[in-house]
Amino acid sequence: MEHVKPLRADGRRNRERIIAAAEELVARDGAQASLEEIARRAGVGSATLHRHFPSRQALLEAVFRDGVAQLCARATARTGAKPAAELADWLEDLTVYTATHRGLAAALLAGPDGLTPEELCCTDMLLGVLNVLVARASSAGAIHASATAEDLMKLANAIAIANEDDPLTARRVLRLALTGIRP
Repeated sequence: MEHVKPLRADGRRNRERIIAAAEELVARDGAQASLEEIARRAGVGSATLHRHFPSRQALLEAVFRDGVAQLCARATARTGAKPAAELADWLEDLTVYTATHRGLAAALLAGPDGLTPEELCCTDMLLGVLNVLVARASSAGAIHASATAEDLMKLANAIAIANEDDPLTARRVLRLALTGIRP
């Protein structure tokens, strides 16, 4: 087993700034965001960026995993007091995140390392959170008894992909799907 030396405080800060800059630029420009601009925005040199992330794919994977971890943390911080609203709000967060990070998943899947969708998308982490939210809403009688976490994940992803780079429409269409089309 390989021992990974922990980063010094300045190295940790640089890595965090690089990921934050990359997330912002990927949201704006898609997965082909300029690495030079990411380094400049993070306040580091190109060599520092490449020391932390030896490839574009490594950086994109870190951005994606960081975003998914933040989404999951927001879900676990919810109180459970309003299970239907919490489920709907989190599905909106997931849909908007996926819609605004244009091409991120596709770029990673097509990359040279060929990550599987499960490795890339942190599917287990997302489904774990979604299962808890669905169970709460279901036990409160707030959602259809046959609705599953997997169904809702597919719904959110399909809406996000159909409305890539248009988070306002993605949010509106998800809300419409969750409330139904009947008046």
